[in-house]
Amino acid sequence: MNPESFLTGTLRALPHGAAVTRILAAAVAAVEPGAAVRRCLRRTGECLHIGDAMYDLRTFDRIWIVGAGKAGAPMAAAVADILGERLTGGVVVVKEGHIAAEHMAALRPRVEVLEAGHPIPDARGVAAGEQIADLLHHTGERDLVLALISGGGSALLTRPAPGITLDDLQRLTTLLLACGASINEINTLRRHLDILKGGGLAHLAAPSPVATLILSDVVGDPLDVIASGPTVADPTTFADALSVLERYGVTDQAPAAILDRLQRGTRGEIAETPKPGDPALARVHNLIIGSNRLAVEAALTTARNEGFNTLLLTTFLQGEARVVGRVLAAIAREIAVSNQPIPRPACVIAGGETTVTLRGDGRGGRNQELALAAAADLAGAPGALLVALATDGGDGPTDAAGAVVSNATIPRAAALGIDATAALARNDSYPFFAALDDLLRPGPTQTNVNDLALIVVV
Repeated sequence: MNPESFLTGTLRALPHGAAVTRILAAAVAAVEPGAAVRRCLRRTGECLHIGDAMYDLRTFDRIWIVGAGKAGAPMAAAVADILGERLTGGVVVVKEGHIAAEHMAALRPRVEVLEAGHPIPDARGVAAGEQIADLLHHTGERDLVLALISGGGSALLTRPAPGITLDDLQRLTTLLLACGASINEINTLRRHLDILKGGGLAHLAAPSPVATLILSDVVGDPLDVIASGPTVADPTTFADALSVLERYGVTDQAPAAILDRLQRGTRGEIAETPKPGDPALARVHNLIIGSNRLAVEAALTTARNEGFNTLLLTTFLQGEARVVGRVLAAIAREIAVSNQPIPRPACVIAGGETTVTLRGDGRGGRNQELALAAAADLAGAPGALLVALATDGGDGPTDAAGAVVSNATIPRAAALGIDATAALARNDSYPFFAALDDLLRPGPTQTNVNDLALIVVV
């Protein structure tokens, strides 16, 4: 990516701002989906190597691509280039606005790329789910299915279970996002409400062998959680799904049809999702081809090359965004005051994904909220800077990927008559940073491996 696409008002004003943009660009470039596919997929004549597995293409009459996620188009374009004339066709669904012209040129007319809504599923996602299910219904033992899965796939690929409507799923998703449920918890519910999730896609494809290339957007890379594990055995139960609603005290607010299905499933009246050992999953090969750790490692390498002392804080960053923001600000203050845990010029990098519990009616995203929560504490840290970035280019329902704060953020806001505390109370981080010209707006990056947080102290 072009480092200049990450520039904000604060970064333009700082001597080391350009270096910070190069670090961000290197992190995103390291998880470019096409390159990730090419690292693990290789064709030599009639032999197709996928990681450590080898497929003899002479044993297959047809090869299909099916996929869901924000990175679906570049992943599919790379697969199509590698397979060449052996690719029969396929269907891939991506988030609206995440299709580049060069990817379409590489895929047409054999592979159809569809757009759908995210994070709230919509009718386009249901139509895409039906189209993929129909394709898989007509495959057999001499068909090879390549599934391309990336972040956002849970919302984009939707086929409601019997008795569940799209409106039910939309209402539930909105409810869960507002109460601060984690992606693991949300996807536990989704796997029990959608027949393509929790191994359902692989079940439809059987007896065809399935090779799944996965770009992870979930902390720790659990296969069953990424895009709700469409080709992975589900270790959770209906009772686990029901307990998520109980944990957040939203059982009474859930759609009646969803509550009824979960309760009947808990009583054993509905068959569980595919579990480990299910024979329909015996011919499935799942392979992670990119993750947050790769992005973090690229950021660390670039930061060292830029002259910073570096520290990997964690790739398991989770929790309430405003709480995490204050913790990261505290680390920045410690470096500014004592040169600990690493001396200045310092660059501390963390990866993961936080959550937001909605308390107000403002506009923003988890990274913008994290940055806003850090701003007040950074005021006491001379030379400190914090960057919070969603690697897919989209942070919440906004056109921003995150935001930048420094020790000057609060004084600058005060000079404009903007109250940071009030903005945080309303979950209204987007207007706050827009007024300061400190929103990160690189646009859709065509990838998705969680979030990055950079602490820089000079």
